Amino acid sequence: MKFFKSLFLSLVLCTLLTAQTTYWWNDAVFYEIFVRSFYDNNGDGIGDFKGLTEKLDYLNDGIDSTTTDLGITALWLMPIMESPSYHGYDVVDYKKIEQDYGTNQDFQVFVDSAHAKGIKVIIDLVLNHTSNKNPWFLNAKSDPHAANRDWYRWNNTNPATKGPWGQTVWHNANGYYYYGLFSSGMPDLNFFNQEVKDEVANIVRFWLDTVKVDGFRLDAVKYLCEEGNLLEDAPSTFQYLREFRTMTKSINPETVSVGEAWSSTSKVSPYVDGTGLDFCFEFEIAGNIIGAINGGSPAALINQMKGIIQQSYPFGQYGTFLTNHDQQRIFSQLGNNIDKAKLAASVLLTLPGVPFLYYGEEIGMTSGSDDPSKRTPLQWTSGMNAGFTTGIPWKTIPTTFVDYNIETMSTDSSSLLNWYKKLIRIRQNNPSLMRGKYYYLSSTNTSLYVSARNLSSSNEIIIPVHNFSGSVVNNPNFYRNDFSGLPVGNYKLTDLISKTDVGQLTISGNGAINCSPSISLSPYGSAILKADKLTGIKDQKAVNTFRLEQNYPNPFNPVTEINFDIPASGSVKLSVYNLLGEEIGTLINGMMGEGVHSILFDANELNSGVYFYKLESGGSAQIRKMVVVR
Repeated sequence: MKFFKSLFLSLVLCTLLTAQTTYWWNDAVFYEIFVRSFYDNNGDGIGDFKGLTEKLDYLNDGIDSTTTDLGITALWLMPIMESPSYHGYDVVDYKKIEQDYGTNQDFQVFVDSAHAKGIKVIIDLVLNHTSNKNPWFLNAKSDPHAANRDWYRWNNTNPATKGPWGQTVWHNANGYYYYGLFSSGMPDLNFFNQEVKDEVANIVRFWLDTVKVDGFRLDAVKYLCEEGNLLEDAPSTFQYLREFRTMTKSINPETVSVGEAWSSTSKVSPYVDGTGLDFCFEFEIAGNIIGAINGGSPAALINQMKGIIQQSYPFGQYGTFLTNHDQQRIFSQLGNNIDKAKLAASVLLTLPGVPFLYYGEEIGMTSGSDDPSKRTPLQWTSGMNAGFTTGIPWKTIPTTFVDYNIETMSTDSSSLLNWYKKLIRIRQNNPSLMRGKYYYLSSTNTSLYVSARNLSSSNEIIIPVHNFSGSVVNNPNFYRNDFSGLPVGNYKLTDLISKTDVGQLTISGNGAINCSPSISLSPYGSAILKADKLTGIKDQKAVNTFRLEQNYPNPFNPVTEINFDIPASGSVKLSVYNLLGEEIGTLINGMMGEGVHSILFDANELNSGVYFYKLESGGSAQIRKMVVVR
């Protein structure tokens, strides 16, 4: 039911609509890939772009009707530019593909192939620093008067100041000292130099305009600019990011820029104020998910989602994830427990925000605490080298690959891999999970996390219910005693995971909820309930007269009940009008049987005032007055 107002000048309403704007990335499920470890096409033991292109169908085959692929719709590629290191976060040439991965043409074929399957591609863009083997730095350190000298920060003597975690940040080169936050091999660029910013613009234009990537993940974004001893979150960093946004959006308005600002929510949110980055990764959510599962209590996660997150970012503009390439893998952190891993996936893929999977999470890959072990080759089969290469893998593959691999787990309907496939499709088939407003719901069981998602343009409500305990929970209760904000009415509940009807939900006129669906949650289990609104129209008995009754209650706020009698089956229309006689809404317009009927009318979008409702059927019509009071 839609209502149209003649005047749309309310600042509050305009602000609300702006705040709930979403973008293509809100509909995406991202997958982070370390190309070196994805798939080796030529047998040299190193993953490459020909291998990634060959295996795209695993991620998404481009056919909506199939269910064998993972269902990924966007990729984040860790550094792909020429670099002397295995990880690539020290770039030598920003316009050349790392030779271990192939050629620029190989990458172009990959991008075109991904786009043909409906997959977006964003790439790591490392701007904070370069490699110390980059020609810019080699020139800069060669002479104090070199052309690129001021592209980096130099000092005649050693300032001997330490970095944010107590590390050495000033490094000697030919008797002078340059600033490198992460190491001597990664000298920081000087973003107070206009030539540096111009060169970055040139690089960005190449990847967006020529290669046609869809955006960037900006590494270590909070360290871009330093102001004296202020080494992170400097005002000049925010200013540069505003310039970066203007520049990227001028090339392609659909470009997405994702920031890595590894900090608390309060420090991350200023980067996502609508003038800088599109969104940043939410590290506190990731930590709270893992802590909730291992601790058996979702309280911290509930509180964060209930208050902090909703107040900190533009609507839905934050990246959610479990772990990434810098962290011990999620399966290892959860003690190699499949049920806990499934719960982590369920929470991730039903939360608001933009979800990211790290390659291999879907099959329970494990890791140690060192960085290379967090980035081992993807486990494709139980055969030699886990099916990753016909050569010698660049990094030893954990022996768990015999059981935890894509081929084996694809054939097991209860596997973690197939759980991820199911969850991704549930998310993508239900827009409320991607773009819907978030509502918290309470539970009498402190081990449960229950929330609701709803699109204002739809009566569909999705209610994820997660059990963080190691015990079975039968008929879990959830409620809201105050105004929930969800659309009033009666709903049929279906569990999207088991595909079974599990009862009904009633949201009363004051927005209150109290429901105990007929479900049994296994230890660390989840249900994803879909609430489909019942029409509120019911045939009770045969009648002989055409009659429209006075609504009750009246006056009302915001819901009232309208009853009417239809003596014969036929076309029925029930409409709402304002004082000017303008039809502003249609409650019923279609065929109905004879009998006594009832419908709930929600006037939540109407201002206070007098309105009329008109019933028409079989050549008869009646009109009554109702009053909305705010």
